Amino acid sequence: MKILGIGNAIVDVLCKVTDDFLTKHSLAKSTMKLIDEKEFKELLSSLEIVETISGGSVANSIVGLSQLGNNVGFIGKVSDDKLGQKYEEGLDKEKVKYLYKKKQEEMPTGSCLILITPDSERTMCTFLGTAGKINDNDIKEEDIKNAEMVFLEGYLWDEGDPKKAFDKAITNSKKVAMSLSDLFCVERHKIHFLELVKTKLDIIFANEQEILSLINAKTFDEVISFSKEIKKNIIITRGDKGAISIKGDKVEEVSAQSNLKIKDLTGAGDLFAAGYLHGVINNFGIKESLAKGTELSSKIIQKIGARI
Repeated sequence: MKILGIGNAIVDVLCKVTDDFLTKHSLAKSTMKLIDEKEFKELLSSLEIVETISGGSVANSIVGLSQLGNNVGFIGKVSDDKLGQKYEEGLDKEKVKYLYKKKQEEMPTGSCLILITPDSERTMCTFLGTAGKINDNDIKEEDIKNAEMVFLEGYLWDEGDPKKAFDKAITNSKKVAMSLSDLFCVERHKIHFLELVKTKLDIIFANEQEILSLINAKTFDEVISFSKEIKKNIIITRGDKGAISIKGDKVEEVSAQSNLKIKDLTGAGDLFAAGYLHGVINNFGIKESLAKGTELSSKIIQKIGARI
């Protein structure tokens, strides 16, 4: 297997909302907020659903990699309920090996309300459900060792059982990539994420906000200096400024594509990571890998949802 993704198995519920809706519910635009089941149901009751699809950040990337013809797998925890079945069917349809054996759990399968405002920005309210209860017993050592690379998401990291799952994946993998996922995650777990970036990871994906926050930098030049110093491959997406890869002293950049009819920014980072990792595992050069990431992210933002 080329890449094994491990992340939150979440069913995405896409809804279009106004900016006033976000203000009314005290939601900060373009961020992710963790909510409980009660709040999830209350919000959902006042919304019109556009689409319901199996999602999760790393799962979206893994599906993108499968669509490009790569042999990939995914581990994420769902319950044996209606949404859990829908989730597994979604991965099967995309030819992704689902390496978690679902059973009836105390908590239901996780869901994420993706609230899309008229400017195409997305604000997420996530009820993790059983996804947030993943532990080291849910991950088989042999599955990790059978993969050329493991891809993890910052959304998954948390103290307790999820951290044990993370540690097991990192310890047994040949190569590890991780997405910092969200500014909320970075600020919540800054000390731990910084340690992971410096000592445990090979490839790191972040957007400009996330990496600036992680290292408490005021300028992008500080980010470049930090990245060169730790000698890891750090890939940073910069919106309309394109994307940059820093690996030791080697810095490569690509421009963003222009004249796009943007409908929804959900999944832009996920599909960028899919394109870049496709390049890495198929021996593309860094510039080619960045270009593939840009191509996929440009495609996904011109449709609703995080799957091409």
